[in-house]
Amino acid sequence: MSTLHIDFGPEVDASIARTTEAIRRHPDLRARYPDRWLAIALLDHDPIEIEVASMVGGEAVIAVVRREREHLAAVLGPAAATAIPGVRYQWINDTVGDAVTCDDRRATSASDRVDAIVTNRFLGIPIFLTAMWAVFMLTTALTAPIVGWLGDAISGPVAGLVAWLPGIVGLSDTWIEHLLTDGVLVGVGAVVAFIPILIGLYLALAALEDSGYMARAAFVMDRAMGSIGLHGKSFLPMLVGFGCTVPAIYAARTIENPRQRTLTILLVPFMSCGARLPVYVLISAVFLPDQAGLAVFAMYLLGIAISLLVGIVLRRSLVPTETTPTILELPPYRMPTLRSLGFHTTTRTMAFLREASTVILATSMVVWLLMAIPVGGTGTFGDPSVEDSAFGAVATAVAPALAPLGLDSPEPAGALLSGLVAKEVIISTMAQSYDSEPDRAGEPSPGLTDSISVNFAASSGGHGALAGLAFMVFVLLYTPCMAAAAAERQEIGSRWMWGSIVGQTCLAWTVAMLIFQAGMIVVGLL
Repeated sequence: MSTLHIDFGPEVDASIARTTEAIRRHPDLRARYPDRWLAIALLDHDPIEIEVASMVGGEAVIAVVRREREHLAAVLGPAAATAIPGVRYQWINDTVGDAVTCDDRRATSASDRVDAIVTNRFLGIPIFLTAMWAVFMLTTALTAPIVGWLGDAISGPVAGLVAWLPGIVGLSDTWIEHLLTDGVLVGVGAVVAFIPILIGLYLALAALEDSGYMARAAFVMDRAMGSIGLHGKSFLPMLVGFGCTVPAIYAARTIENPRQRTLTILLVPFMSCGARLPVYVLISAVFLPDQAGLAVFAMYLLGIAISLLVGIVLRRSLVPTETTPTILELPPYRMPTLRSLGFHTTTRTMAFLREASTVILATSMVVWLLMAIPVGGTGTFGDPSVEDSAFGAVATAVAPALAPLGLDSPEPAGALLSGLVAKEVIISTMAQSYDSEPDRAGEPSPGLTDSISVNFAASSGGHGALAGLAFMVFVLLYTPCMAAAAAERQEIGSRWMWGSIVGQTCLAWTVAMLIFQAGMIVVGLL
């Protein structure tokens, strides 16, 4: 039987020969694999390396392989990463070219002409960022009127109906009525009002995915990902993370290299999931009403930048990885269908609603109960101020730690604590804590946005916008939710999970503090 022999060039062939010789010294390996094939696979970072390392003589062979990889990197430079697959694909291309005849060999498809632009090494990343900017600008701008109408409907007719129902059975002005109105309705309703924004985001992302562009985005990000020892394939789970962190963590299972998979999972939580979006929109509406879309885009961009920086640090310390070549099959461009867009958008929206009907509902009721329990002052059950409630006692104890961020107040502190459960809960907790303030002299409580503006200004010494920015950055960087933490534990173990939770929280506090303090210095100089 003849054996196919591809010429990889003198340097690579010499490394293959030395690796082959090392393999031949171990009968168990020779009996199981063709020696030259195994040498090429190992030098090309094939996942079979894991299996070989566990066999008799495997560690010695892997040691030789790593020395040869270092030698090729020193001799060939960046070209070493594609030395083997590049030659292999060139051989395939030449063979197909000799065997297939076309009327016009130089003809290019419309997809190829578009790819020449969107995957260009200089234009690719700016085009990707522009596309994401357009997504967030259109999402916030087009859905804003719907969010306002839905919020008015919940606080008006729906609130009136919920308050009227307990009176039918003689429970008017009881703790049950307050639980329904101040707990369930205020908490869940505040989150439900932002569903149009999530639908807009899910619809836009589904359109980009179905069109075939997202695969191009992974391709153009390959160079940036290579700086942290990953490849473009690792960016795909991060793109999934724009929707939800949990499936993004599970999507990293497609990454064969264990260290690259671990590093990818540790970086995924820095991608802004859909649950964070309502928080960004709310805070932006308070302090940057005319630039809400730009502020949201900045948060997503900051998440990508922070993930790259953290990846560089982890690669050089806790999770050392080697850059491997990226080979992606780019699907043809196609027009998204209404059926596909509807399916993906509906699936993701329903998943959010299921969470709203369970996690958010349960958390809202717990928050209401904590706010109803008096632990100081003269208040009675169901009627204490925030500061005199059990919720306020816990939040007040945590608030001083947030003083360097301009957030030394129980309301934002309590919202961030509840956000550990799920980021959607931040909205419901803020709605409950600010609206639970008792009326003064019979006057109605201010709206949620006005309450946030006044409270943040008071806690930051008059710099509410800076405190709002620090709040958004903290929400961006600390643990997404307990479901994401559980997914991390399942995929990479408890030690990495706890390290991730602690590390993300410390990073969130540090970056938010630096932003607030730097802003204070700039304001002082102006």
